[in-house]
Amino acid sequence: MIVSRVKLKNWRNFTKVDVRLRKRQFIVGPNASGKSNFLDVFRFLRDIAKPDGGGLQKAVKDRGGVSKIRCLAARRDPEIGVEIFLAKDADSPPIWRYEIRIKQESRGHRQPILSREEVWHKDQRILKRPDKDDLKDNERLKQTFLEQIITNKDFREIANFLKSVTYLHLVPQLLRFSEFSQGKHLEDDPFGQGFLERIAGATEKTRKSRLAKIEEALQIAVPNLEQLKFERDPITGKPHLAALYSHWRPKAGWQREDQFSDGTLRLIGLLWSLLEGDSLLLLEEPELSLNTGIVAQIAPLIYRMQRLKKRQVLISTHSESLLGDKGIDGREVILITPVSEGSSVEISADIRDVRAMLETGLSVGEVLIPRSKPQHVEQLGLFE
Repeated sequence: MIVSRVKLKNWRNFTKVDVRLRKRQFIVGPNASGKSNFLDVFRFLRDIAKPDGGGLQKAVKDRGGVSKIRCLAARRDPEIGVEIFLAKDADSPPIWRYEIRIKQESRGHRQPILSREEVWHKDQRILKRPDKDDLKDNERLKQTFLEQIITNKDFREIANFLKSVTYLHLVPQLLRFSEFSQGKHLEDDPFGQGFLERIAGATEKTRKSRLAKIEEALQIAVPNLEQLKFERDPITGKPHLAALYSHWRPKAGWQREDQFSDGTLRLIGLLWSLLEGDSLLLLEEPELSLNTGIVAQIAPLIYRMQRLKKRQVLISTHSESLLGDKGIDGREVILITPVSEGSSVEISADIRDVRAMLETGLSVGEVLIPRSKPQHVEQLGLFE
């Protein structure tokens, strides 16, 4: 399944959003327009759906409370809403629909409480809250049915889909120097701090298969790299990646990940994530630290790998090179634009002048990246 449509109300930068999604979806916009906040919708739902250490209260608390996730432009109606539609593919009718709306307690601890939770299976509504039991006991509204195994039995397929959502924004320095973090990893490791443990956690057969494919790609993208392997330190047992670079002395060209370039580490993280599973994958600016020639191949790479893995991938980007592939459909690109109150979200193919330029043969990168620049960015060069 994929998320075929998402509707938002008063979520961070957005007062109102109703946008359809494709299997491969790029998200473009200026800095601070809300690209990361749009991706965080799916992480938020994942955090609610997690059976261990998750739930509504923690998901909101981890984001600083209701006031931090509510749009600043939400004045008269402070309710926050998220609704997703799950379908077999982007052009099929939805199989599942899940909606949650929350608000803050008016007194007491000011905790988030449900104002609505609904589940639809095709055309049949199978859950509507608050129900009569909720009205008798308001404490029940501090938890969703989504997060409870006992109550999500009839729509557990949604919970299983959401709890498997994967997000990666690998920070090479965290991977290289993870030993200095004293074993403290951020929950769900969004920045790749425990990336080597993820590789170690795969079965030996799976790990070898994936690393063999990654090795092939690195031999093309990284000069002089000949081999890539997984190993453990014989003393500490810690997992490592090692690469053999061509060298005039036999066996003298091996390097571990702390000697890899930022670009090599980020490319390995990207390729591993694409090979890792079938769940929704969220990628934040995968072009960082990579040569523009490599970046230009990311979109067709994702397309080819999707034919095997069938997973949906949402990608935020500032890169014209990444969006330069002529195979990218205008429906596959979301443009986020700051407006007077929050940000607007539009499918690029639905914007008349953008659609006209795409029809002339221009790439989405050539059309949209200039539109995503700050209005008076040229004046920055005059700063003293």
